Amino acid sequence: MSMPTQGSGPGSGHAGATPGVDGYPGAPPTADEVRSSSIGDLMRQVTSDLSTLMRQEVELAKAEIRQEGKKAGKAAGLYGGAGFGGYMVALFVSIALWQFLDNVLDSGLAALIVAVIWAVLAAVLYSQAKKNAQHVRGLKQTNDSVQRIPDALKPHPEGVTR
Repeated sequence: MSMPTQGSGPGSGHAGATPGVDGYPGAPPTADEVRSSSIGDLMRQVTSDLSTLMRQEVELAKAEIRQEGKKAGKAAGLYGGAGFGGYMVALFVSIALWQFLDNVLDSGLAALIVAVIWAVLAAVLYSQAKKNAQHVRGLKQTNDSVQRIPDALKPHPEGVTR
């Protein structure tokens, strides 16, 4: 699936094209065409352009979500495998530490010491995970693109009166 384009306009390859003449129906109309058009035709064209813009923004967001989702899925799988390997290492190191402490201390006390070590490690890992979760970037391209939509097109419910 291809990335959505931003339609006609400067830099889109249709510079100077007129609707119907050059075969580019989405090209901007000339001043004479605007003067000869009715308000209804102009509103229809604006509505059509806004509809196209919104569809393109939705497509951009979907494409960006798919792209980021694939990366996140692959990373999650690799983290899962690494986590399982780390779990096995931690399990056997914990058993070895428990056995070592069992030679010096009571078996119950040795198990409690190993459990406290794991509790401290879990707290440190949780703290690091919380810090890293705050740096998730989200949909940066879509957000930047939506920010460029003129303020006149954004709803202002506090100023609406009927």
